[in-house]
Amino acid sequence: MTVTYSSQVANARLGSFSRLLLCWRGSIYKLLYGEFLIFLICYYIIRFIYRMALTDDQQVIFEKLTLYCNSYIQLIPISFVLGFYVTLVVTRWWNQYENLPWPDRLMNLVSCFVEGKDEQGRLLRRTLMRYANLGNVLILRSVSAAVYKRFPSPQHLVKAGFMTPSEHKHLQKLSLPHNSFWMPWVWFANLSTKAWIGGRIRDPVLLQSLLNEMNTLRTQCGQLYAYDWISIPLVYTQVVTVAVYSFFLACLIGRQFLNPAKAYPGHEMDLVVPLFTFLQFLFYAGWLKVAEQLINPFGEDDDDFETNWIVDRSLQVSLLAVDEMHQDLPPMERDMYWNEPEPHPPYTAASAQSRRPFFGSTFNISLDKEDMEFQPDPEEEESAHTGIAGRFRGLQSHDRQPPRTNSKTKLLWPKKEVLSHEGQPKNLGGVGQDTSDQEDSEAWKGEDAFKSTVLYGRSGYHSAPQTPLSHTPMVFPPGQSAPSSFHKVLDMDDTVKDQSLQPATPRSKKSFELLPESAGASTEYPEVSHMRRKTVEFNLTDMSEAPEHLRELHVGQSTSNIHTILKDRGDPYWALENNRSVLYPNQGH
Repeated sequence: MTVTYSSQVANARLGSFSRLLLCWRGSIYKLLYGEFLIFLICYYIIRFIYRMALTDDQQVIFEKLTLYCNSYIQLIPISFVLGFYVTLVVTRWWNQYENLPWPDRLMNLVSCFVEGKDEQGRLLRRTLMRYANLGNVLILRSVSAAVYKRFPSPQHLVKAGFMTPSEHKHLQKLSLPHNSFWMPWVWFANLSTKAWIGGRIRDPVLLQSLLNEMNTLRTQCGQLYAYDWISIPLVYTQVVTVAVYSFFLACLIGRQFLNPAKAYPGHEMDLVVPLFTFLQFLFYAGWLKVAEQLINPFGEDDDDFETNWIVDRSLQVSLLAVDEMHQDLPPMERDMYWNEPEPHPPYTAASAQSRRPFFGSTFNISLDKEDMEFQPDPEEEESAHTGIAGRFRGLQSHDRQPPRTNSKTKLLWPKKEVLSHEGQPKNLGGVGQDTSDQEDSEAWKGEDAFKSTVLYGRSGYHSAPQTPLSHTPMVFPPGQSAPSSFHKVLDMDDTVKDQSLQPATPRSKKSFELLPESAGASTEYPEVSHMRRKTVEFNLTDMSEAPEHLRELHVGQSTSNIHTILKDRGDPYWALENNRSVLYPNQGH
């Protein structure tokens, strides 16, 4: 037990020491310690010369120079310039990382889509993935110094197994004065099409998915090539570097502590170590060093991408996935939570403290009982007080809004109020206002009477001939024909068509009555003699919504026979209305 504990302590100490070394290798202190020591030595040399080597007059001149540098040092926009520069470099660095070609998705598709466990199928899958890895190596050796040192020539790629001698000869035969990293991707596409033609890939949709993933990797390789070709403008880097170093050169003189006895403003204290100046050097110079390290992540520095490891890992994983793991599945078994509806994986002692359920940030909020009651909508209360109940209680104000109307209540309005709602002038007197209030209340009260009245007896029915007579069709009992009066009406058209329209009450209403011209017609057809007067009302003020044949009648044929016009035009509603008048002679106006 003691030996085990001591070995654990030793391993922990060794691990902490290795982590310390790793932190030193990749830390900002390694990048800054040389320049910081130079800045520190220069600062104290100037301080020693100021205090020990200069005369009084020379000290006065130096103090004036120090005040001048300290006042104008803030004019250097070091924060502004460094901020934009580092933002640009870090964004570029992260985009280059995202464009590193990882073959994992492509190897999954190749292992799934390219079928055949025979030698030909295995050769096909391994060749496809070897082409993909060859394209990745070609682009990495073009942008990374570490990979280029590992594979300095195409012969090294042949010896390393990424390319066969025949493929090398093919590359040399097709050599161009350009980078040839794109050629293996063309081979990949051609070989995939050949596999589909040979039946190794079942469906063209699978082939398209495979080529789409291949084109994604090809695009990432092209992006890396473009980042290596188009770098950050050198002028921008030079401006930032000059701004940082000129700032700290001015700090060597401007941040010196002057003699407190001379009472210069801001120099009441005489410190040996300018702490905040040193911290400022670490921040600004470290910021610049970070940008310089990230501007090319494919180098050989400690913080650069491990491109050689990426090459090894990609080749090993991709060939394993398409060869040994092709259709190699473990047996399916029931998991340990097969009969448990709520599985609870166990926790170790180190992770037991993190075993806390989470139900949302508002789960623990508690409210009083009074705060959880729903409140009524103030708009609904206001509309309830000013509605029908408010009308009966007399709660309307003088500037009340007009009542809400629908298609039923609008038919109950008197004609003068209909005209006022349609844009005609109202009666501005007080009597007219009282009359309109009374008519509104009567309209609301008469809604029940409107519903109980038959359809053809409702007000405004004859002014809307497009309205159906009834929502139920006229159906006669089986085995029976229509009543005799129904047939008589059809025979009566020749006599009734000579009827004319004569004004009934010219001053009271704008309406017409159907009157027989001769008494012979009533003696020949006794059904017409005991019929009540049937009044047909038309809205003669606004004829825009009337039927076209009625508008023509009103404009140019007011003295002609209206029944003849309606019959000649074949109006079905007019015939049905006459039929209803004969069948029900006691109903009407």
